[in-house]
Amino acid sequence: MEKNKAILHLDLDTFFVSVERKLHPELNNRPVLVGGLGDRGVVAACSYETRRYGVHSGMAMKVARQLCPAATIIKGETTTYSKYSNEVTEIIQNKVPAFEKASIDEFYADLTGMDRFFGTYQFATELRKEIIRESGLPISFGLSRNKVVSKIATPRARPSLIIKSS
Repeated sequence: MEKNKAILHLDLDTFFVSVERKLHPELNNRPVLVGGLGDRGVVAACSYETRRYGVHSGMAMKVARQLCPAATIIKGETTTYSKYSNEVTEIIQNKVPAFEKASIDEFYADLTGMDRFFGTYQFATELRKEIIRESGLPISFGLSRNKVVSKIATPRARPSLIIKSS
């Protein structure tokens, strides 16, 4: 095992909400919920504007509507989200030697050894900027020596900040 591993975790910020906002800019800076529309539905994603009311992913939509009645609620389309996920996947795949798609909005990349050529932190920063520029979607990252620490670092970098761990 190489001594100076460099594992990058990339996570598209509030992915479903971000896609909806890209398609419908009038939703920007407004509370948005994506998920099941009925009382038995579940929040699949929520904007940062809804979180200050105590709303979070996985919550019953009925409760989320009570906590944040001003929220716009969108059912969402899996095919649309898959299209944007695949677009980001292609960007990453074309830039890194080894990567893993962990979910529709999460990726890991092994940048070990790249510090000799470019610098892993600089590379990760440039990759993030390219993803934002090409896809129009916000993304955060964490960079450390292993997947667990990188994943833990990523939420601390939101929205659109960067955390580097050694």
